Amino acid sequence: MTANRLQKITESATLRISNLASELKSQGKDVISFSLGEPDFTTPGHIIEAAKASLMRGETHYTPSPGIPELRKAITEKLKNENRLEIKPGNLIVTPGAKQAIFEVMLSVLQEGDEAVLFDPAWVSYDPCISLAGARTTWVPTAADDGFKPVDIADHITKKTKIIVVNSPCNPTGGVYDRSTLKEIADIAVDKNILVLSDEIYEKIIYDKEHISIGSMDGMQDLTITVNGFSKAYAMTGWRLGYVSAPKEIYEQMLKLHSHSVSQATSFVQYAGIAALQGDQKCVADMVREFRERRDLVVKGLNKIGIKCATPDGAFYAFADVSEYGSGEKVAELLLNKAFVATTPGSAFGEAGNDFIRISYATSQERIKEALKRMEDVL
Repeated sequence: MTANRLQKITESATLRISNLASELKSQGKDVISFSLGEPDFTTPGHIIEAAKASLMRGETHYTPSPGIPELRKAITEKLKNENRLEIKPGNLIVTPGAKQAIFEVMLSVLQEGDEAVLFDPAWVSYDPCISLAGARTTWVPTAADDGFKPVDIADHITKKTKIIVVNSPCNPTGGVYDRSTLKEIADIAVDKNILVLSDEIYEKIIYDKEHISIGSMDGMQDLTITVNGFSKAYAMTGWRLGYVSAPKEIYEQMLKLHSHSVSQATSFVQYAGIAALQGDQKCVADMVREFRERRDLVVKGLNKIGIKCATPDGAFYAFADVSEYGSGEKVAELLLNKAFVATTPGSAFGEAGNDFIRISYATSQERIKEALKRMEDVL
């Protein structure tokens, strides 16, 4: 009674862990969640006020499918000034979340027999989107002791390779690709005429490194599809607002899918997006400063326990090696059931994560300290 295309797709591991944690909470257990990739901060006030003002103006009707002109103009200005990307509003689609943008990219670009390259480990939803498009994932290994940079990329490129996915800062590792790594990817893309999907949703949550948009590199303007959004930087996960810029031919195909599925991003949320981009950015800096303190607390605490964990350069995840205590799945299960600390097994992100757990430190320092104490007691 169901379509075969969905039989090989599993539910999101992060949401599954979150559901298990919620079940334990309903039983009265004090569960500390390190599982969801969601900032625990409240959306900044000026963004909320912009949405309220939009509602009061009666902006609750359909908008143009690719987004309201004012927001698309604000996004193109942002991409030009911050990312060195010359994007026309006519090549940009505003989506209900960056995840929808990635889904639309994969279905618009890939087909049966195509291959898409992911760097192992990679965010849990890339591979299902590739599979739903009828294509196959090629996993490129990364060097855990070198910031999880991809290794021997060219060796994994074939005549069937259609797209390479770049996610920097990376979920789940927190790794940030430097210019030399991005140039290696760009050189391959230009030489082989391969598309690059650059997922830059964590670009503003970065610590001691520089964010570089691969689309700004020589020869990449017509080969890069850039995805970004508001969820992480502005604590707007529930608002569902993202965007994607793509070469004209791909944009036109994506817009067909977009208009026949979600129609548009929510009208008044788009006005909140304008406020986010054009308002005071101190709120972002304040959140990043707090994330840095939490990161340092988590990494120091994990290594003290005996869990090997390198210091991530971006995002709000620590990818911790728990091999001394068992596989990532076994340790995650133990921590949830005995310490009531919810983490995500690294295997959810690819085979390279089998010995790891992902810890999202998007929770208060007090809760982090308590979680570390519980983890130490159990382990």
